[in-house]
Amino acid sequence: MSARRNDLCHDSIVLPYTAYLRVYQPITAFSPRDRRYWEGYSESTDRPKRVNALAAEHAESLGRAITTPPVIAPAEESGDAYLRRVNEQLYVCPWQTRLRSWRAFAEFTDAMPRPLVEAFVPAREADRAETGYRQWRDSGAQAQPGILSSNWTIPVPWFVPFEPQERCLVLSTGSTRTLLYLTRTAQARRRLEHTAAVMLERIGEHAVSSATERLMDWLSSTAHPDSLLELDYGGLPHLLSDDHLSEDHSVAEVAEAVEALAKGEDSRMAELRRRLTLRWRSVRALQHAN
Repeated sequence: MSARRNDLCHDSIVLPYTAYLRVYQPITAFSPRDRRYWEGYSESTDRPKRVNALAAEHAESLGRAITTPPVIAPAEESGDAYLRRVNEQLYVCPWQTRLRSWRAFAEFTDAMPRPLVEAFVPAREADRAETGYRQWRDSGAQAQPGILSSNWTIPVPWFVPFEPQERCLVLSTGSTRTLLYLTRTAQARRRLEHTAAVMLERIGEHAVSSATERLMDWLSSTAHPDSLLELDYGGLPHLLSDDHLSEDHSVAEVAEAVEALAKGEDSRMAELRRRLTLRWRSVRALQHAN
């Protein structure tokens, strides 16, 4: 599969080795109608349970991909969501499959010549997806999804919003094999702002990457003040050994690198950066060996 084809699949087809950033909104952030729906959904015995939710989302998107012709986005928005309960409060992260698929396809078509797009997707299906997305945007609906995804690696800015003690690692051979972090979005924003301020002070005005700026903008536009932010390694733990996962302290290393930069400890910062780069370079290399 080519790199560009991977881009198309980024959200419209959930790949097995994909990591996710998810915003969980408190149930009180939804309209009364949506609140009733999600409360009922949380009590349903038919919904995908958390341990199986990612596999269910993957199976659904794969089913659309292998039809003839392939279906870029479902006709209706998904009625499923990832759920969490914290201190007896229900938090909801809707899948937003249709919106995420539209956005992924729009990014793909923006980057590719039309004839090449049609080599992957028939013109009729492409037109259907583009028309649906345009009508959605014209309606004034929120066009930012509550889920970001990354294939085969995790962007370094994704580690910044979290702290080491927010880590949860479950090693098993089944679907519960997990590495994730969970924090309050308000804390995540403060950590991102602190990191940006340190980089501006120590390196200069062009030090803050566009990826970090996009992440900050995304949280500002999508997250309720009382929401949660989750970094889920998703399918990557099924690709990596127990030792690799146990020794992966990328969040702690990024946090330490920021503080080393703030203190002017350049050699320590360089060592942490080298360690992080080598770890994730080895993970990305598995894409070409797969």
